[in-house]
Amino acid sequence: MRVSRLLTGALGCVALALSFVGAATVTAVPAAADPCGFYETSADAYYNHCTSDGSRVVIKVEVALARDYERCVAPGRTWLGSAGEIQGAYYVGRTC
Repeated sequence: MRVSRLLTGALGCVALALSFVGAATVTAVPAAADPCGFYETSADAYYNHCTSDGSRVVIKVEVALARDYERCVAPGRTWLGSAGEIQGAYYVGRTC
């Protein structure tokens, strides 16, 4: 009788430990949907200005088969154009 209680208790502890591992896996932080900086989806190019101070910054947008240009962007996600046209974008080091 004592062995069965000990075995039942041990199995309960293992099950409890495994449930915590499963919970940690489920509640893990997902990858950012909109990463900071330049990123592309299958069709579009975006620049996500991540800030908590409300600043607007100047970015340089690199365009395929056209002149690159600078653009002032507000906090959050800014659509830059088609992923096929836009090659990249980066912060140039100044606000606007």
